[in-house]
Amino acid sequence: MRYRPLGRTGQYVSEICLGTMTFSGGSGFWRAIGALDQASSTALVGRAIEAGVNFFDTANVYSEGQSEIQLGQALRDLGVKREDVIVATKVRSRMGPGPNAVGLSRGHIMDEIAASLKRLGVDHVDLYQIHGFDPVTPLEQTMRALDDCVTRGLVRTIGCSNLAAWQIMKALAISDKDGLARFETVQAYYSIAGRELEREILPLVEDQGLGVMVWSPLAGGFLSGKFARDKRGDNDSRRTVFDFPPVEKERAFDIIDVMATVAKAHDASVARVALAWLLQRKGVMSVIIGAKTVQQLDDNIAAADLKLTDEEIARLDAVSALKPEYPGWMLARQAEGRVPAPKA
Repeated sequence: MRYRPLGRTGQYVSEICLGTMTFSGGSGFWRAIGALDQASSTALVGRAIEAGVNFFDTANVYSEGQSEIQLGQALRDLGVKREDVIVATKVRSRMGPGPNAVGLSRGHIMDEIAASLKRLGVDHVDLYQIHGFDPVTPLEQTMRALDDCVTRGLVRTIGCSNLAAWQIMKALAISDKDGLARFETVQAYYSIAGRELEREILPLVEDQGLGVMVWSPLAGGFLSGKFARDKRGDNDSRRTVFDFPPVEKERAFDIIDVMATVAKAHDASVARVALAWLLQRKGVMSVIIGAKTVQQLDDNIAAADLKLTDEEIARLDAVSALKPEYPGWMLARQAEGRVPAPKA
């Protein structure tokens, strides 16, 4: 397992992060993601740690808080030293019926960090992420509340998820202007079938020294190997009951066709190729994997050891390339003769 910088914090996280959306399942919606009991969750955490994973991602909203409970219990049951792992969770989603049980107000943030710490059974969270944008609460208030969490020792580092580039940059500017803790990470959807992150956010991340955590690297299971032109998943596939994130399916099948030939050459799964491609992308700090079985986990972790050749990457890049979009095509045109052409 290799380790990469956690933003500018001086800490390092494994390039594979274990996500815990499959823990518990709760009721309704979450059961489509996974419904692992405590014993199964603990087994996955234990196997991940054996493989060198030191990074675990959850959220207060996952299975109505049960994911945090099971992650915390797993770490205690396994006797893991608190300083040996980086635990990340999130705030923003609705956690109750009341009008203030959602969002990024000071009140909700302070209520939810206390609740998350209790569920996890820890005295601090290593990485606390806002789970999206709150159009009602000024970013200044949100950043001040997050800074207070850091100052009080409840949180070590803060990050964001599912924000537009301008929102991330505005938050960084507020932190710089007011001397507040700043976002060190961006958690975002990125896959070989969904490369939109490359338009604005990856250039911003590189410029500002943030680390990217990738969620849904297999496009909600579409790149798991269960889907192809002549194979549309099975009853155990998450995509059959929860078709998310959006995927342009015919284009994705073109990508899967190429990935299948690469996978065959390496005696690997299509899923492993999809993860390995991401791990070789510029700006990616860690790829979050979710699993229902130890076998799935092992296959995903093995992506860290799969080195794709330059020719294979070029083929995968070509079949999955984004369509030119303004102002990208204009910026590229104007850069001609001013900056070196990218290496092939």
